[in-house]
Amino acid sequence: MNKSSILEIVKTKIIEKIQNFEALIADTRASNNDTKSSMGDKYETGREMLQQEINNLQRQLNEALSQQAIIQKITAESSSRVQNGALVKTDKGLFYIAVSVGEFIFDNQKIMTISAKSPLVKAMAGLMKGQSFSINNINQKIKEIW
Repeated sequence: MNKSSILEIVKTKIIEKIQNFEALIADTRASNNDTKSSMGDKYETGREMLQQEINNLQRQLNEALSQQAIIQKITAESSSRVQNGALVKTDKGLFYIAVSVGEFIFDNQKIMTISAKSPLVKAMAGLMKGQSFSINNINQKIKEIW
């Protein structure tokens, strides 16, 4: 399994996410400037709603920037234990432990990206190939770790 390609896919997804949030913030700010009118309270309410939307987008952008900082520290080196940067195959799926950016297909296999802080990773942290763990009363066995 080519972990360096998987790492690059995750990095690209985060960059796209950041660019998307930056564009949404810029567009929302532009529409905020276009709402000038003499409508009084209605105008202020509209501006406040737009400001809340900008704040929400800014929080999401900050989270994406935080994910980018985390992923920059991850290497493509192989692992023998479940840890940050490991690609783990269980009997239930294939998981890349880094940051959560959803799932994608790589080499005809669905890979789910998950945060090292997720309950699933906490349940299997430090385990090795062949060991089992349980989460939500579902037993899983680690088949492979890269």
